[in-house]
Amino acid sequence: MRTIDLNGVRVDERLADFIEQRALPGTGIDPARFWAGFASIFARFAPENAALLVKRDAIQEKIDAWYQARAGQPFDVAAQRKFLTEIGYLVPEPAPFAIGSENVDDEVARLAGPQLVVPILNARFLLNAANARWGSLYDALYGTDAIPGTAAGKGYDPQRGAQVIAWAKAFLDDAVPLASGSWADLGGEDIALADPSQYLGRSEKGRLFRHNGLHVEVVFDRDHPIGASDPAGISDVVLESALTTICDLEDSVAAVDAADKVAAYANWLGLMQGDLTDTFEKGGAMMTRALNPDRTYTAPDGTAFTLPGRSLLFVRNVGHLMTTPAVLLPDGSEAPEGILDGIVTSLIAIHDIQGHRANSRAGSIYIVKPKMHGPEEVGFTNRLFDAIEDLLGLDCHTLKVGVMDEERRTSANLAACIAAVKDRIVFINTGFLDRTGDEMHTAMYAGPMIRKGEIKSSEWITAYENRNVQIGLGCGFSGRAQIGKGMWAAPDRMADMLVQKVGHPLSGANTAWVPSPTAATLHATHYHRIDVFARQRERMAEPVATLDSLLTPPIATGRNFSEEEIAQELDNNAQGILGYVVRWIDQGVGCSKVPDIHDVGLMEDRATLRISSQHIANWLLHGVCTAEQVDAAFARMAKKVDAQNAGDPLYRPMSGHEDESLAWQAARALVFEGLSQPNGYTEPLLHAFRAKQKAQAAMEMA
Repeated sequence: MRTIDLNGVRVDERLADFIEQRALPGTGIDPARFWAGFASIFARFAPENAALLVKRDAIQEKIDAWYQARAGQPFDVAAQRKFLTEIGYLVPEPAPFAIGSENVDDEVARLAGPQLVVPILNARFLLNAANARWGSLYDALYGTDAIPGTAAGKGYDPQRGAQVIAWAKAFLDDAVPLASGSWADLGGEDIALADPSQYLGRSEKGRLFRHNGLHVEVVFDRDHPIGASDPAGISDVVLESALTTICDLEDSVAAVDAADKVAAYANWLGLMQGDLTDTFEKGGAMMTRALNPDRTYTAPDGTAFTLPGRSLLFVRNVGHLMTTPAVLLPDGSEAPEGILDGIVTSLIAIHDIQGHRANSRAGSIYIVKPKMHGPEEVGFTNRLFDAIEDLLGLDCHTLKVGVMDEERRTSANLAACIAAVKDRIVFINTGFLDRTGDEMHTAMYAGPMIRKGEIKSSEWITAYENRNVQIGLGCGFSGRAQIGKGMWAAPDRMADMLVQKVGHPLSGANTAWVPSPTAATLHATHYHRIDVFARQRERMAEPVATLDSLLTPPIATGRNFSEEEIAQELDNNAQGILGYVVRWIDQGVGCSKVPDIHDVGLMEDRATLRISSQHIANWLLHGVCTAEQVDAAFARMAKKVDAQNAGDPLYRPMSGHEDESLAWQAARALVFEGLSQPNGYTEPLLHAFRAKQKAQAAMEMA
């Protein structure tokens, strides 16, 4: 495609047109000044970005050599800690400090509730997530396995409805207790609460209450089929659900060129301008979805007030590693994609903060930054954001940052990482898959890893989850920023989620990821059960989990795996890799419900590849399995994945088509080239194979 020379950098014409014709108008920023500053930022930061990546590789080479020199010796965590300090991997702990982030919206700082992560390339999913601020508890219970049984027939099943209503009213008894009796016995709309201050007002048909900071609206409608048969006329219970949503440019999307980036940025613009819509077919009819308006209520004194109708939106930029052909530097090389994301997503967000402020009422722009390695890289992001603010004429620290604690060097130096962005940080979180992938790659030569399923209970990950909360609280996050936990990946297993995911608010985390709006509504009930901020006060008294525990890799010391264990592990990993990669490469789908080896649908993004590919690469390195065994597993699982996708008319089978299937070839490369991939990341290979697939498709259409 054509590029345009703009102050020495060459910008893909499609991106340049989008910025000039759609993103810049309405911001008050002169295009000539913008492009001059755009080029200046790349000239200043691209070389430093490259140098940081070189440093990553140099550090990893030293770690690999250290482990190789000690092959066969018992693992010595004290010696490892000394070595990591000597090479600068571990830095001194900063003196005690508290973050100073200001102008932070309540949804981030002072409330606790679910968080969605949604691929920014899918407008329908984006709208669903943004509108998931409120959700019907009746619907969430009726259509899932959250309570035993299923609805009978196609119409409304009164027996199933009675189950739902009983569960929801028991929830109300706990969250909004009456002065006497139960909600199940309520006979009309006259409500006397045990705590009258919980009542905030009414809508046309609802009564609004608040508990643990979250709103609950009980809808009374005797003209509704449910309300008509209810003693009190209650037709629904609506919960404030997904307080925040991360619109993702990273692990859940397949964006490999300028066309993909422009499509992603256009959706973000629609969200920030408030005019994003999507038209699609559902149930044989065409539907158009748009963003929900705010919700209007009348307080007991007769005054009107509104509550946000939409989730507060973050945007997740890509990390420091990848480059993009959408912008070429003066030497002809691709520009760092993360720098481009920072500039363009911030520019677009000006439409919100200088306009209607329908997203951030506090006037902030929320950017999640993933896959940073240690405080030096976090400090680089801080200075980049300073420069972007200067370019766009924004006040200092308008750009807020979320630091994803998913790399080992960041986990080990978390307080120092937070200190590097202490006046703009609003979010830290844990992520099992990416963090485990980096654990494996960092300690690749330490020895063979235990089986993937066993890692979740290993010493380092317990320390990791605890330290994330403890260090965040020690740095003053409570009441000022989010401490987050990872995804519940099984959207069809809501009963299990209700049992297990209460552990996240119990940990003191004031948000956690869920895979759907329905899951957000169900997970919201956990934040009524647990007063997260009281739990945080309890956890502040705890000592921080030890660094030695965090730095103990999950090595299978003195263990010989059986042939059955090896075959099971290879099949599990190979199936997971193939099931995800085939959609990424062939269809450009970066996040979807992918059946696992047991045919359970899991919401998967790119992180699942990192752990699975690194695990097989580790076993190959240490002789636990052979290349022939790996290829046999891929062959078996290609047939299974083909069968699982047999109903997809766009699907291209892999089994029997290995020579022409780029998806098959990409999956194998992720494993057999796993040792050489930077930090075990999957993006370089995926991007290369997807770009090749798009080029082939274009030639076929020509």
